[in-house]
Amino acid sequence: MIIEARNIQKNFGNLPVLKGIDLDVNNGEIVSIVGKSGAGKTTLLQILGTLMNADEGSVTILGTNISKLKEKKLAAFRNENIGFVFQFHQLLPEFSALENVCLPALIQGKSLKQCEDRAKELLDFLNLSERLTHKPSELSGGEQQRVAVARAIMNNPAVVFADEPSGNLDSHNKAELHELILRLRDTFHQTFVIVTHDDNLAAISDKVIKMEDGKIIENE
Repeated sequence: MIIEARNIQKNFGNLPVLKGIDLDVNNGEIVSIVGKSGAGKTTLLQILGTLMNADEGSVTILGTNISKLKEKKLAAFRNENIGFVFQFHQLLPEFSALENVCLPALIQGKSLKQCEDRAKELLDFLNLSERLTHKPSELSGGEQQRVAVARAIMNNPAVVFADEPSGNLDSHNKAELHELILRLRDTFHQTFVIVTHDDNLAAISDKVIKMEDGKIIENE
């Protein structure tokens, strides 16, 4: 078991956004969280990904109750065990593709050579070996998202959280991203938790969790 979430509750002011979520994620699973806007999907993803605290309940990742960690230890845990992919890539515009991918490992304190060797290996796996020195503005939307995926898995995280990763892509690049997620699961046994409105992405998942009004109404 990678993630165990129990009785997750979150309010924004007087508005209850999450109303007691229980969720398990197993190693090597692709889990999609679906539902209408306002269902609480992104809030849940941010809490599971340690970017936001729940008001009630607990999240355990790899046997560690993350709510018990102090800020510095939580940041180190996040860097070592969690990757993120966002809808709008969030690449640093002044850095090349290679430099963007290296960042998580440099933060971890690895040598520049270690970082560059690993980043080149990943970018080659993602068919981007000809784009190492290109900055984000010189890459297509699909290429930028693949760089973002490479950055997310740079430190061999236990789980990658993705928030609408195909939401800003055309149909061709969406299909490529979906295939890439499957390849990463099959090749590296990578675990993914994905918030999506994309029915095709949900269809390739091992588990689909449907949310409505801050609750899970289907888990299949």
